[in-house]
Amino acid sequence: MARSEQHAEGIGWNLDDLYHGPDDPQLEADLADARRRAEVFADSYRGKIATLDGPGLAAALAEYEALLALESRPSFYASLLFAADTQNQAAQRLVQRTREAATETGNVHVFFSLELIALDAGQLERLLASPELAAYRHYLEAVRRFRPHTLSEKEEQLLNQTKLSGQSAFVQLFGELSGSLRFCLELDGERQELTDGEVMALLRNPDAAIRRRALTAFLETYAEHGLVLTSIFNTLLLDHRIECDLRRYDDVTAPTHLANEIAPTTVEAMLGAVERHYPLIQDYFRLKARLLGLERLSYTDVYAPLDTTAERIPFSTAQELIVTAFGQLDEQFAALAADFFQQRWIDAEVRAGKRGGAFCAALSPHHHPYILCSYTGTGRDVATVAHELGHGIHYCLARDQSLLNYDAPLVLAETASVFAEMALTRHLLNQADDPAARRAILCDTLEDMYGTVFRQTALTRFEMAAHAQRRGGVLSAEDLGRLWCQEQEKLFADSVELPPVYRWGWSYIPHFIHSRFYCYAYPFGELLTLALFQRYLDEGPAFMPAYVRLLQSGGSERPEHALAQLGVDINRPEFWDRGFGVVRGLLGDLQELV
Repeated sequence: MARSEQHAEGIGWNLDDLYHGPDDPQLEADLADARRRAEVFADSYRGKIATLDGPGLAAALAEYEALLALESRPSFYASLLFAADTQNQAAQRLVQRTREAATETGNVHVFFSLELIALDAGQLERLLASPELAAYRHYLEAVRRFRPHTLSEKEEQLLNQTKLSGQSAFVQLFGELSGSLRFCLELDGERQELTDGEVMALLRNPDAAIRRRALTAFLETYAEHGLVLTSIFNTLLLDHRIECDLRRYDDVTAPTHLANEIAPTTVEAMLGAVERHYPLIQDYFRLKARLLGLERLSYTDVYAPLDTTAERIPFSTAQELIVTAFGQLDEQFAALAADFFQQRWIDAEVRAGKRGGAFCAALSPHHHPYILCSYTGTGRDVATVAHELGHGIHYCLARDQSLLNYDAPLVLAETASVFAEMALTRHLLNQADDPAARRAILCDTLEDMYGTVFRQTALTRFEMAAHAQRRGGVLSAEDLGRLWCQEQEKLFADSVELPPVYRWGWSYIPHFIHSRFYCYAYPFGELLTLALFQRYLDEGPAFMPAYVRLLQSGGSERPEHALAQLGVDINRPEFWDRGFGVVRGLLGDLQELV
């Protein structure tokens, strides 16, 4: 689709409430002020944390939060500027400048978390008896769990510094490289250069030949840079293993589980439940092949639209659909969503150089979040905006938390986003009185669940396998392609044919680069939220106050404790089977329409 055909022209961020540009003098002033305040903080508290009483430690924590908020503001702005245009040299320079400054400032106050971690259990319990520390109980207990994996202050500082020319540099390289790529293919009789968002949108084109050309152009372009991408991937695998070894973790997944406050057995139970239900999504793809008149789907048919007459959805219509759907859940949800549209907190325009994918990012409880996506007018794009707005509403509802309790752990981070998508789906189904339209909505919803639950599980298993294999030496592009295809073949079995170029499917996924084992948060959050949404359907509006309290809690509680207040026990393996009841029900509804 040519750029002129997209439907979010001019829908971009206004970042002036952060800074007025990369050369804003206030940005440099904030960097200098953060460094100065960090040094004052260190002079006040270094070597003294163990001597503080409850009120004294509470005052130190509040000062620490204010320092973190100031320190992170310039780098947060730089990251948004870079995501909006990865080829903007001023943004590239600013990312590096703020990253280096944040590392230097962070090294000044790194002593604080180390001294908190060093508190013995008895001393911490005595401190937590102080009412002034009640709001920080969860944070203090959570940070102390890292005690066995913490290095000396000097070692922590060295690791932070070497990341600038190591891990962070390779992450930056991936972002600049992937953002620079253009994908050439013939459309409407002429050869066109497309952005990431535009070519990915063509995977939902009604024309099978266009879908095949789009996938081929996309992955072959990444394959042309296979040498660099393979090197980046290998380096980050090795970097993570070395740090895990230095920190005495017994497994490369352990830091992620610890940060998410989730037992490894719980994660394995969830992943195993998804793998046992792979046949469910395979049944869907076999049914879709029938609907398309095919004996078997090719991978390029996975997202093929059933309604080939569907028109592109203008961004203004997407806004109306989403706000209405959210209003049926809770008027507060609708009002918050409307703010994002009206206040220019969303960057939805398709542009060359823009980072691919979609995200919602938040700086602190005292500042609104920002959403990035590339809106091309498909139904999937509407769902993506709803999904990211769910994240945004989650952040907004948690804004009464302090900074250290603000971010929900990854496994709860998808709770609002998936709930928002399900609300949109329900609204669309209620509006659709034509069986063909209902069929298309059900297919879109099941394909979203494929992407979030089943595909992300296969991605997690690939990432685990890649880390395990990397211990034996450098992995070639062929090695990575083989590991990728092994997991994809387990996922699809004989329901979908994978083209040879699909062996490069691992090469463009940013989660592998930016975070370790992030992907399992998606099936975790989706299955959890499907169970919660079923509760909402069963109980109606009476369910919402308890659900809103869950979102308001942000990161102030362990996931299992926060969910226990809703009657959910994530440590019971059978819990994960409940979410598949929703998937099975949607598939049954589709089969009835067929």
